[in-house]
Amino acid sequence: MQKLPLLLALCLTAACTQAQPDEAEKTAQAGSRQRDKAAAAAVPGLNKVGSLKGVVPESSGLAPADAPDTYYSFGDDGNGPWLYKISGTGQAIGGQIDVATTNTDWESLSRDPQGNYYIGDCGNNESLRRQLVVHKVRPDAPGRVQDINFTYPDQTDFPPKKKQRNFDCEASLWHDGKVWLFTKDRGQQATSKVYSVPDQPGTYVAQAVAKIALPGEVTDAALAPNGRRLVLLGRSELFVLDGNSWAEILKATPRQIGLPGAGQTEGAVFKDDKTLLISTEKGDLYEYTLP
Repeated sequence: MQKLPLLLALCLTAACTQAQPDEAEKTAQAGSRQRDKAAAAAVPGLNKVGSLKGVVPESSGLAPADAPDTYYSFGDDGNGPWLYKISGTGQAIGGQIDVATTNTDWESLSRDPQGNYYIGDCGNNESLRRQLVVHKVRPDAPGRVQDINFTYPDQTDFPPKKKQRNFDCEASLWHDGKVWLFTKDRGQQATSKVYSVPDQPGTYVAQAVAKIALPGEVTDAALAPNGRRLVLLGRSELFVLDGNSWAEILKATPRQIGLPGAGQTEGAVFKDDKTLLISTEKGDLYEYTLP
């Protein structure tokens, strides 16, 4: 039998050698997923209820829809200006809704009692953006979008020094005629700054309201239906603030709850006063019962 040319043999050997780390990497990833699954299963009150894979790309927010146990979500930066209606287990309900605007960096979604939705296009990783906006829209009329444009009263440099980069907002919610904005501290302040803007279209300087000290980066916000509990979602963790009024809540000391194994948690919405629905960047959907 004729021997393979030396160069071809070397190439085949190199290819086989190169394939081995790929298989090892797959095995390591599978092991990591199993460990995460086991860790999530060990958290009291945390249950995986579905998946958004193939339904919502990189889900980054959740808000109640118009029927019980239905919700709207959307894709993160790099996806189009689309809303998706889903069930509480992640099943698609209808097709995507094309919102007549752009998705520069959508990060949050909330709803008022009249059925208006507020899409926070204010992701700002490097604190470079000068044009921040909340889009006000109704899913049954996605061609009509009203813009709430805003700037921060305390940002003068674009970007600020790295230690001062606390102008990335990935969490917002509607409450009492205003949209409330919670920053994700990318500096070294361990603080989420709270701002508000009116819920009517226009151009505003956001009002600085409060500073919440917490050891994490806020990725979403949700207010319980009874108005007495605010949850700030972090990466695989929650920060819970309780109070008898909104003013009390914003002054409360956050209670930290770890969600190890849940992955990069990005979206949260209350199903009832004690139960959260949580989405992750990789498409997992969890329910969590607050203690």
